[in-house]
Amino acid sequence: MSGPPTTTAIPTGWRSRLDPRPALVRVRDSGIPILQIVVAATGSYAVAHYVLGHPAPLLAATVTVGSLGLVRDARPRRVLETVLGMLVGILVAELLLMLTGTGWWQLALALGVTLVIARLLSAQAGFAIAAAIQSLIVMVIPATAPFLRLIDGIIGGIAALLVTALIPRNPLREALREGRAVFAAVEKTSAALIQALRRGDRLRAERGLEKARAMQPLLDEWRTSLESGRAIARISPFLRRQRVELERQDGIRESTELATRNLRVIARRIVYLCDDGVPRPVSADVLSDIMRGAALVSDSIDDISSGPAARATLTAVASRLDPAALLPGASLGDQNLIGALRPLVVDLLTATGMPPAEARATVPRI
Repeated sequence: MSGPPTTTAIPTGWRSRLDPRPALVRVRDSGIPILQIVVAATGSYAVAHYVLGHPAPLLAATVTVGSLGLVRDARPRRVLETVLGMLVGILVAELLLMLTGTGWWQLALALGVTLVIARLLSAQAGFAIAAAIQSLIVMVIPATAPFLRLIDGIIGGIAALLVTALIPRNPLREALREGRAVFAAVEKTSAALIQALRRGDRLRAERGLEKARAMQPLLDEWRTSLESGRAIARISPFLRRQRVELERQDGIRESTELATRNLRVIARRIVYLCDDGVPRPVSADVLSDIMRGAALVSDSIDDISSGPAARATLTAVASRLDPAALLPGASLGDQNLIGALRPLVVDLLTATGMPPAEARATVPRI
């Protein structure tokens, strides 16, 4: 008799590669940008070809694709800067084409002149690269008449700006996702630090410090999403009602960024204190109470009703943060740790919408 059929286990790395969910999430998140590019490219091509009679309006489509892209930052100003960079490249190439004709050295001259001019006009490297690519296209692909491609580029740029306003990306959804990612990182960092304090575990404290230092890219992504969303909401008639909410979320982000800086300071102090291997349950409990308030601040990003609960929780913790009363007779290092928790609570309170002066008044005088 033959034995049962054997199964070959799929390695963990391969399982992650075969999982279709990340790819499907990417496609879902890129739905609006893809629609913007398709509408703008085909629309600008149709106008240039069927309305103006241009035989091959390639640049009308390429300018829209290059300026819109699938990047996170979809601010109209960024789109406009990219469009202007492309138009600079087209204009320089068209002028040199009329003066020098085509050829290998003319191509080199056009690229060099375009890059120099673009760098003079803008500090953004992307501006120069966009200009160089369009200059290259103009020099390589012949045209039936001069400056037709410049007109095509202008049409493409107008189409890109129009779809930015009329088919806007959803700024609130992106900002909410980025904000949750920041608070998830705060939770993981604080969990490691709390366990380090409870056990006197320096290694765990160092891991918490590493997590705290790794949060800055998440904060930068959150800031970019909010800045992009606010800029789009200013020009889009469909997103004007979201401007107030985006402003509120940006206030939470600013205070949270300050709180994460204080959390890094706290993490360094905990690493130093845990060097003696002594558990510190009181400090761990205080930090745990603060993080319960931080979780409510996280909830308030998309549920404004969580704000008062977060404020009440954090105010209750703040009123106890007198190092001498909380840890009588403790070492200066332990009391300094409690002192370092005070600005963290103040920043989280301002994230709930409390005025800074009122938030500072919640902690006892020392």
